[in-house]
Amino acid sequence: MNEFRDISKVGFMKHNGGLEFRKISDDEYEFKTEIQDYHINSGGVTHGGFIMSMLDSGMGTAAHQLIEGKAVTISLNTNFIAGSKAGDKIIGFAKIKKKTRSLIFMYGHLKCEDKLLASAEGIWKII
Repeated sequence: MNEFRDISKVGFMKHNGGLEFRKISDDEYEFKTEIQDYHINSGGVTHGGFIMSMLDSGMGTAAHQLIEGKAVTISLNTNFIAGSKAGDKIIGFAKIKKKTRSLIFMYGHLKCEDKLLASAEGIWKII
């Protein structure tokens, strides 16, 4: 299995704490981060926007790795299942379900230890 590497060299995710990524098989990928105080909403849990951004960045990177090129998110449906707090180590998973000439269909989820935090399904357009 490959080692995690930082994929947040510039841009939004670097500004928001960074994300590490690794390929675990031809169609499966993992990504991770640690929740910081600035990720927490007024309810005391990780902001849903950050949860979605983490899924979008991790799953999007999986799409880029698969095609060795660029793709953009055209749909990302997210289900919020449980909360997390500052200091929690979050690991994400992305699985390629199908690739056509112009689209990539994917499933993803986030966990903290054994607790499922969120699940998502998305479509990426190859550009």
